[in-house]
Amino acid sequence: QVQLVESGGGSVQAGGSLRLSCAASGNIYRVSWFRQPPGQQREGVAAITFTSDSTYYADSVQGRFTISRDRAKNTVYLQMNSLKPEDTAMYVCAADLQYGGVWYSEYEYDNWGQGTQVTVSS
Repeated sequence: QVQLVESGGGSVQAGGSLRLSCAASGNIYRVSWFRQPPGQQREGVAAITFTSDSTYYADSVQGRFTISRDRAKNTVYLQMNSLKPEDTAMYVCAADLQYGGVWYSEYEYDNWGQGTQVTVSS
Protein backbone atom coordinates (compact mmCIF):
# COMPACT_ATOMS: atom_id res chain seq x y z
CA GLN A 1 0.00 0.00 0.00
CA VAL A 2 1.34 3.42 -0.97
CA GLN A 3 0.84 6.48 1.17
CA LEU A 4 1.59 9.99 0.00
CA VAL A 5 1.43 12.96 2.34
CA GLU A 6 2.33 16.42 1.04
CA SER A 7 3.36 19.52 2.89
CA GLY A 8 4.75 22.92 2.02
CA GLY A 9 3.35 25.32 -0.50
CA GLY A 10 1.84 28.70 0.23
CA SER A 11 2.09 32.19 -1.20
CA VAL A 12 5.25 33.93 -2.33
CA GLN A 13 6.27 36.86 -4.48
CA ALA A 14 7.83 36.39 -7.88
CA GLY A 15 11.50 35.51 -7.58
CA GLY A 16 10.98 33.78 -4.26
CA SER A 17 11.39 30.15 -3.26
CA LEU A 18 9.31 27.39 -1.76
CA ARG A 19 9.93 23.77 -0.92
CA LEU A 20 7.33 21.05 -1.20
CA SER A 21 7.59 17.74 0.59
CA CYS A 22 5.99 14.41 -0.22
CA ALA A 23 6.28 11.65 2.37
CA ALA A 24 6.14 8.51 0.26
CA SER A 25 6.09 5.00 1.64
CA GLY A 26 5.59 1.70 -0.14
CA ASN A 27 7.19 -0.28 -2.94
CA ILE A 28 7.67 2.70 -5.24
CA TYR A 29 9.52 2.95 -8.52
CA ARG A 30 9.09 6.66 -9.17
CA VAL A 31 7.60 9.75 -7.54
CA SER A 32 6.62 12.73 -9.62
CA TRP A 33 5.23 16.16 -8.99
CA PHE A 34 2.38 17.38 -11.15
CA ARG A 35 0.65 20.74 -11.15
CA GLN A 36 -2.67 22.02 -12.35
CA PRO A 37 -3.12 25.76 -12.86
CA PRO A 38 -6.67 27.09 -12.62
CA GLY A 39 -8.68 26.12 -15.69
CA GLN A 40 -5.81 24.20 -17.25
CA GLN A 41 -4.78 20.58 -17.62
CA ARG A 42 -2.51 18.81 -15.18
CA GLU A 43 1.13 18.73 -16.24
CA GLY A 44 4.20 16.87 -15.08
CA VAL A 45 6.78 19.06 -13.37
CA ALA A 46 9.54 16.74 -12.16
CA ALA A 47 10.20 13.12 -11.32
CA ILE A 48 12.72 10.99 -9.47
CA THR A 49 13.21 7.25 -9.65
CA PHE A 50 13.82 5.30 -6.46
CA THR A 51 16.09 2.76 -8.17
CA SER A 52 18.79 5.17 -9.30
CA ASP A 53 17.68 8.66 -8.20
CA SER A 54 17.44 9.67 -11.86
CA THR A 55 15.65 12.97 -12.23
CA TYR A 56 13.49 14.46 -14.95
CA TYR A 57 12.10 17.96 -15.43
CA ALA A 58 9.65 19.79 -17.58
CA ASP A 59 11.29 22.39 -19.80
CA SER A 60 9.34 25.13 -18.06
CA VAL A 61 11.03 24.46 -14.71
CA GLN A 62 14.44 23.17 -15.78
CA GLY A 63 17.15 25.09 -13.94
CA ARG A 64 14.72 26.54 -11.38
CA PHE A 65 13.25 23.48 -9.67
CA THR A 66 15.13 20.60 -8.09
CA ILE A 67 13.63 17.26 -7.11
CA SER A 68 15.42 15.13 -4.54
CA ARG A 69 14.72 12.54 -1.92
CA ASP A 70 15.82 11.63 1.58
CA ARG A 71 15.84 7.84 1.80
CA ALA A 72 15.99 7.80 5.59
CA LYS A 73 12.89 9.99 5.84
CA ASN A 74 11.05 8.42 2.87
CA THR A 75 10.45 11.92 1.62
CA VAL A 76 10.68 13.50 -1.82
CA TYR A 77 11.30 17.23 -2.04
CA LEU A 78 10.63 19.77 -4.74
CA GLN A 79 12.76 22.87 -4.24
CA MET A 80 11.31 25.70 -6.30
CA ASN A 81 13.45 28.77 -6.90
CA SER A 82 12.99 31.88 -9.03
CA LEU A 83 9.25 31.36 -8.92
CA LYS A 84 7.09 33.05 -11.52
CA PRO A 85 3.38 33.92 -11.49
CA GLU A 86 2.84 31.20 -14.09
CA ASP A 87 4.01 28.64 -11.54
CA THR A 88 0.80 29.27 -9.61
CA ALA A 89 -1.05 25.95 -9.41
CA MET A 90 -2.18 23.08 -7.24
CA TYR A 91 0.84 20.82 -6.87
CA VAL A 92 0.33 17.11 -6.32
CA CYS A 93 2.78 14.27 -5.85
CA ALA A 94 2.14 10.89 -7.42
CA ALA A 95 3.75 7.47 -7.15
CA ASP A 96 4.31 4.92 -9.89
CA LEU A 97 4.89 1.34 -8.77
CA GLN A 98 5.93 -0.08 -12.13
CA TYR A 99 9.24 0.25 -13.90
CA GLY A 100 9.39 2.24 -17.12
CA GLY A 101 6.69 4.30 -18.72
CA VAL A 102 6.58 8.01 -19.36
CA TRP A 103 7.16 10.05 -16.23
CA TYR A 104 5.12 13.07 -17.32
CA SER A 105 1.95 11.14 -18.17
CA GLU A 106 -0.58 11.23 -15.36
CA TYR A 107 -1.96 7.91 -16.61
CA GLU A 108 1.18 6.16 -15.36
CA TYR A 109 0.19 6.87 -11.75
CA ASP A 110 -2.40 5.21 -9.56
CA ASN A 111 -1.43 6.85 -6.30
CA TRP A 112 -1.88 10.55 -5.66
CA GLY A 113 -1.46 12.90 -2.76
CA GLN A 114 -4.06 15.42 -1.66
CA GLY A 115 -2.34 18.41 -3.27
CA THR A 116 -0.94 21.67 -1.97
CA GLN A 117 -1.52 25.15 -3.37
CA VAL A 118 1.33 27.33 -4.60
CA THR A 119 0.52 30.95 -5.39
CA VAL A 120 3.12 33.31 -6.86
CA SER A 121 2.26 37.01 -7.02
CA SER A 122 3.89 39.52 -9.32
